[in-house]
Amino acid sequence: MSQRCPACGTMYGDDAKFCPKDGTRLMPFASAGVTPIVESPSSPRSTSARAPTPELGQRPVINHANMAGQVLDGRYAIVKKVGEGGMSYVYLAHDVSTNERYAIKILSPALSKDENAMARLRREAALGIRLAHPNVCHIVRMGETEDGLVYVVMPFVEGEILADRNNKTGFLPLPMVVQFISEIASGLHIAHELKIIHRDLKPENIMICKRADGTEYAVVMDFGLAKERKAGGELEKLTATGIILGTPEFMSPEQLRGKPLDPRTDIYSLSLMTYEMLTGKLPFEGRTQQEMMIARLRNEPIPLRQRRPGMDFPEAVEKVLLKGMARAVDDRYATTVEFAEALRAAAGGSGSAGGGMLGRLFSK
Repeated sequence: MSQRCPACGTMYGDDAKFCPKDGTRLMPFASAGVTPIVESPSSPRSTSARAPTPELGQRPVINHANMAGQVLDGRYAIVKKVGEGGMSYVYLAHDVSTNERYAIKILSPALSKDENAMARLRREAALGIRLAHPNVCHIVRMGETEDGLVYVVMPFVEGEILADRNNKTGFLPLPMVVQFISEIASGLHIAHELKIIHRDLKPENIMICKRADGTEYAVVMDFGLAKERKAGGELEKLTATGIILGTPEFMSPEQLRGKPLDPRTDIYSLSLMTYEMLTGKLPFEGRTQQEMMIARLRNEPIPLRQRRPGMDFPEAVEKVLLKGMARAVDDRYATTVEFAEALRAAAGGSGSAGGGMLGRLFSK
């Protein structure tokens, strides 16, 4: 079997052990671009069954849903699957050269064969690589194996998903909400300046992480990966295109209608998230998902105090959320900077991002 240097990518014959260019130990390389991990006989996992090594020139069938124990592109050793969605699978992996941990998203064959979706994904990945911000899990690189398997590499971020925090506590205190929303808004602002729209803001895409001193901060996940979903029967009645981008519960009215989007669609979703964090519920009701989406197109949000009786929310906070959730795009805040600053001021400077700190974050 051919050997490949995981550092520089140079190919060598099967007798070579180290790369003469950089001294890196070579890895077995299968022509399909996905190589089984080679373990020493003393390894505690060495008794487990191993996938047979393909002959050169053969292309093994790759199971996108179960890639644990393989090396992707001769560089990323896949450890285990940590999540999956309709269009991708997410794995924990480590770089075989540096041992750094990464989250690798393997795109489904259906998406990787869609030329339009891939063209957009490549454009957004190129921008996402430039998105370096402490409150954003940015894209490290996008790659494609010889047999067409498409993957995106991101830093592996440990923490608690915001949706899980919400489910455990029911709702979050106002100062904490202001802090997390301010941090999320800070990352979004930088993205919007790069012409990147998230399109799928929701609690499941926010990670709450801890610093060394124990303080918490929010990180936006899945940036720049526009999600395409074929609309079902209910949704086809609400959009002329039959294709939507985002998660229905947190989509803006213009997303539901299949209209062109700008950064203010993220402001709408961010406002919905803020509302849910404060009350534990969404601001619209319906017996079905379709009814809830129609309510978003026609009705006003349910008042905060009605959603969480006994909690005396500042009236100014309610006004900020109503403006952020305005059905008409032009009636919303123009930027996440404005929204976050207005929320902080309405809450009386609550949250660790209060005072002048938030402004300094945005000025960087």
